[in-house]
Amino acid sequence: MRGIFVTGTDTGIGKTVLSAALAFGLRDSENVVYWKPVQTGIEEDNDTETVRNLALCSDDEIHETGIRLEKPLSPHLSARLAGRRISIGEILKMKIDDSRFWIVEGAGGVLVPLNENELIIDLIKCLDIPVLIASRSNLGTINHTVLTIESLRGRGIDVKGVVMIGEFNAENRSAIEHYGKTDVLAEMPKFERLDSDEFRNWSRENLCRL
Repeated sequence: MRGIFVTGTDTGIGKTVLSAALAFGLRDSENVVYWKPVQTGIEEDNDTETVRNLALCSDDEIHETGIRLEKPLSPHLSARLAGRRISIGEILKMKIDDSRFWIVEGAGGVLVPLNENELIIDLIKCLDIPVLIASRSNLGTINHTVLTIESLRGRGIDVKGVVMIGEFNAENRSAIEHYGKTDVLAEMPKFERLDSDEFRNWSRENLCRL
């Protein structure tokens, strides 16, 4: 499997928007496909449809198969309330090994539980693809981002880099690069409209070389 796993330092950080930007920005150089293996709160948010619309994805660029849960909670709890159990083994049966470039979006952060024993980070390890971290640019991001980097590296997982989302902050960017010993590959502003030429132009200009 070739591709990149998009994780975040927290929930609601901007992983889905970053995934859409990747799909749009990499399309000219890669045969991309987006996949959200686990989605909670499906009646309120549908990240797959968001990416499809923002990145103008064709049906071939979306892998629909995944676990979809109603309650907007941690996957392990949302699954329990739905009377089921998520397992990495089940998720791995859903993926397709082919030559395309997979953009895989996680649920929450890397230590979010899938069940009583397995975490998102365990799924990342099994998929064996590099990780791109979506982080906020404001106060608190240094701690959250460096903790995420250290957790991933502690499992021997390749950290591709960080994309900071929000208002530009040179000091936080410098600190993340220094203490996290990684590159901030791009800084994504808050777009007034996501489904805009501004968003898509930014995606093509900033993410085409990842």
